[in-house]
Amino acid sequence: MIEVLGHHKTQGGWRLSLGLLALLPLFLLAACGVNSIPTYEEQAKAAWSQVLNQYQRRADLVPNLVETVKGYAAHESDTLQAIVEARSRVTQTQVPADILTNPDAFKAFQDNQAALTGALSKLMVVVEAYPDLKANQNFLALQSQLEGTENRIAVARRDYIEAVRVYNTELKTIPGRWWKSLLYPDAQPMENFTVAADIINAPKVDFGTGTTGSTGSGSGN
Repeated sequence: MIEVLGHHKTQGGWRLSLGLLALLPLFLLAACGVNSIPTYEEQAKAAWSQVLNQYQRRADLVPNLVETVKGYAAHESDTLQAIVEARSRVTQTQVPADILTNPDAFKAFQDNQAALTGALSKLMVVVEAYPDLKANQNFLALQSQLEGTENRIAVARRDYIEAVRVYNTELKTIPGRWWKSLLYPDAQPMENFTVAADIINAPKVDFGTGTTGSTGSGSGN
């Protein structure tokens, strides 16, 4: 009876050992970064969603901003019209599902956002000539919201730039290149904001101090 129990115990031990040996390759694969590509890809997509959210937030603020300025500076029609047209391009341009791997679509998105940034920058210069407008409570509230949004855009862009850098680097370096060939042949490098666009810094919205600067985000709009 004791021998039989010992025999079963030995068999159980061997099965456990074999099971652990069978799992060993999986642990080794995980340690070698077999899941890095899909993980980094999802992180980059999540960061891009935040970029879209913050740009949409800015676009939503523009109509109220234009109407408030119009009440005090109606004859600044060219500046206001430029903002309206820039916002229209931003909101009406469809963002395709493949934008992150579509250079033309990504550039169009980037250019539209940069145009709105430029139009807002011109508005800030105009506002300096209207002290009554700068003292308006509605305008001050919009100033605060827009300033906060520009800061969130800068943070979202920074996070996206870093996430894409990590993802694209994984595709180009070993062992990521091996896993791409073996398991993720459809994985493609993602588009990132260009150096030229980085030069266009997001405007610092500060109507209360009478100065206009830039957020210095390092990533532009």
